[in-house]
Amino acid sequence: QVQLQESGPGLVKPSQTLSLTCTVSGGSITTNYYYWSWIRQPPGKGLEWIGYIAYSGSTNYSPSLKSRTSISRDTSKNQFTLQLSSVTPEDTAVYYCASTNQGVGDPGDWEYDYWGQGTQVTVSS
Repeated sequence: QVQLQESGPGLVKPSQTLSLTCTVSGGSITTNYYYWSWIRQPPGKGLEWIGYIAYSGSTNYSPSLKSRTSISRDTSKNQFTLQLSSVTPEDTAVYYCASTNQGVGDPGDWEYDYWGQGTQVTVSS
């Protein structure tokens, strides 16, 4: 059974860079045709897809966040990392990592097989 676990600071100051890591166990982030995403849910709002890193190492980001987002991976640690720069209070949310082998269509509409439990990130001075 694949398990995902988010980690990182729960409080980030405005204008700084938010950095979260997802550690994967029970499966490899290089397994063919799997996509490893970051998704967030602001308070009182729905889920928002941020971006993914694919099994191949290629990346894809939400157009609305692309200019501030970077997703990378460390295959030796079976981890992938989200960096979101120039954060504002509007970036306050529960952040999830998730995986799927769906791979076609809009990543924002994919159904994810595995989810982390989520981590609260608050942007505040």
